[in-house]
Amino acid sequence: MRPLFATIDTAALKHNLGEVRRNAPRSKVWAVVKADAYGHGLLRAAAALAQADGFALVELDRAIRLREAGFNQPILLLEGFFDSAELPELVRLRLSAVVHCREQVEALEALAPGAGLDVLIKLNTGMNRLGMAEREFPAALERLRRNPGIASVTLMTHFASADEARGVGWQMEALERVGAAGMPRCLANSAAILRYPATHADWVRPGIMLYGSSPFPEKAGAADGLVPVMTLESRIIAVRDLKAGDTVGYGGTFRAERAMRIGVVACGYADGYPRHAPSGTPLAVDGKATGTVGRVSMDMLCVDLGPVPGAGVGSRVVLWGADVPVERVAESAGTVSYQLLCALAARVRVVER
Repeated sequence: MRPLFATIDTAALKHNLGEVRRNAPRSKVWAVVKADAYGHGLLRAAAALAQADGFALVELDRAIRLREAGFNQPILLLEGFFDSAELPELVRLRLSAVVHCREQVEALEALAPGAGLDVLIKLNTGMNRLGMAEREFPAALERLRRNPGIASVTLMTHFASADEARGVGWQMEALERVGAAGMPRCLANSAAILRYPATHADWVRPGIMLYGSSPFPEKAGAADGLVPVMTLESRIIAVRDLKAGDTVGYGGTFRAERAMRIGVVACGYADGYPRHAPSGTPLAVDGKATGTVGRVSMDMLCVDLGPVPGAGVGSRVVLWGADVPVERVAESAGTVSYQLLCALAARVRVVER
């Protein structure tokens, strides 16, 4: 059996949910489990996060899976519904929906009185992705409040730079301009939960922090008390002795400056490892830090065994996890940890502990 596998630590998921509550003790928690729980497995993650007040995702079919699996918490569709034909299913399954455009507001007029749908009206405060413009927000809110098929309306927005120096103040000002004082609110993502207590409000929406990764590019999750949930590991399947001038991999982008040993690892971009990771991207062999050499191939990558002279075929390689923060791998590859975790390929075996 190919030696590549991902270990999912469900105790770490529970711990990280506890960190959310410690940081936002007065808020209810939507646990964000979109994209197959950021690559960790929807039902597996939901079971570990069963103490969350609700789940949030974008896929209706996955919301149905949660209900069929017996999860009774509120479930929020973060992009709302895509067709009015979906509304009976939302009502039947007691799903909540984000409402972000005029067309959705109009479609909701078809709800039967007493349908009891809970909605979150999304205000565009500067992200310029989804959400009502300030000028259209008051009329949309009034229509939702008058709709007899709607049980409750919560105000929602999404922060564009809570993880950066610009912060959230400029978007909070936009929230205040619409005059929705007294409404229940759902504002904070992972970065705002950790950095801006004033945004916590009635509900928070943690995503990446639940999986043990930091929303801040300059540090790893451990700095905020988070525990990595996923460890991706493999084994060395071959060893090569290089002489000075030898090249490695497609394109020969790595050239040995001296005699050296490299290991070939059973992991490549078809497994979700970033193809664009340059030589030197961190990993660990037998618990010792080292780095990749050459281009990542579809099924394999190569590693410098100089720092690990005792390593050989069968040696354990951690691609990311507790010994190798996924944030540092992402930084080296010019991306973010979100992408690496979500990109875990279906062919990678998953082991739960």
